Amino acid sequence: MVKAGPATARWIIPRRLPPPNMFNPSRDQVRQFFVDSWRKHRSHEILTPLETIALDWIMQHPEYHGDLESPDALSQDFAVEEGRTNPFLHLSMHLAIAEQVSVDHPRGIRAAHDATAARTDPHHAAHEIMECLGQVVWESQRLGTPLDSDAYIDLIRRRIGTGRAGA
Repeated sequence: MVKAGPATARWIIPRRLPPPNMFNPSRDQVRQFFVDSWRKHRSHEILTPLETIALDWIMQHPEYHGDLESPDALSQDFAVEEGRTNPFLHLSMHLAIAEQVSVDHPRGIRAAHDATAARTDPHHAAHEIMECLGQVVWESQRLGTPLDSDAYIDLIRRRIGTGRAGA
């Protein structure tokens, strides 16, 4: 607590604010998060709950382990022309989709995910949704508009074959 000033007897209790960029991390912060999650796992350090979720996806992508261990991980470019997927973008999309499914937003994404996972597996289901997420994010950026949640869920339903009604 901090005293408001000599002329008053009020005390000001500082509010806890979220860390800077908590909801809009920079490219380097995102990369550092995944690199640190992997390093902590390999060093048998305690992971935060979010790092644990990230680690689950990292474990399902052994092709990215070398990238996460690379000293150039924070600065390396992953150009589409090189034919390589950006591991940090891919893992970030997995985290975003996991969050969307957990809170069922947009509404119906959980049912679409679960229906696909029942036919295949949860990882494949996430990849099917990821294709749709990539498309709507690209479209949103191209048009300079907010992401269209209705178009996103419709695209997911069409892709996985559940249709719009009742999904």
